[in-house]
Amino acid sequence: MGQMNAPVGANTKKTIVGRGSSSKGRTCGRGNNGQNARSGGGVRPGFEGGQMPLFRRIARRGFSNHPFKQDYEVVSLDVISNWYEDGEVVTLDSLKDKSLVKGADALAKVLANGELTKRVIFEGLKISAAAVEKIKAAGGEIR
Repeated sequence: MGQMNAPVGANTKKTIVGRGSSSKGRTCGRGNNGQNARSGGGVRPGFEGGQMPLFRRIARRGFSNHPFKQDYEVVSLDVISNWYEDGEVVTLDSLKDKSLVKGADALAKVLANGELTKRVIFEGLKISAAAVEKIKAAGGEIR
C-alpha cells in the first residue's frame, strides 16, 4: 500500500488578518468603515437599531421552574471501580474528595455504564435501577 495523503484542500493555513496586503490587509475582512469595523464596535445581542427590541416588546408572563432545578453529575460504575478499593464507602463527599464530582453544591447520580468489579458500599446517592442490579451482583451494598 502506498502512503496515505490528506485530500487536497483539507489542510489549509490559518488566515492571519491585519499583517499587510499579502494577507487580509487594509480593512482586515471588516468591510469599509462603519460601526462594526471599529475596535469595540458592534451592537449588543438583541439590539434593533433603536427600535424597541422584541424581548422588551413582549410581556413577561408565567413561571419558570428553572432557578430551582437540580443538576446531577453522572458517575459511572467503571469510574468507581477504578477509584475505589474493596469495602470502601462511596458518598457524595468521597466523590468530591476524589474530584469525580466538582462543585460545592453539586449532586451526583450513579449510572450503570461499564462493569463494577469491587464490593463497594454506597451511601446517600441516587442510583439508577440498572446500576443497583450491578452493585448487588458484585456483592456491594446500598444504604
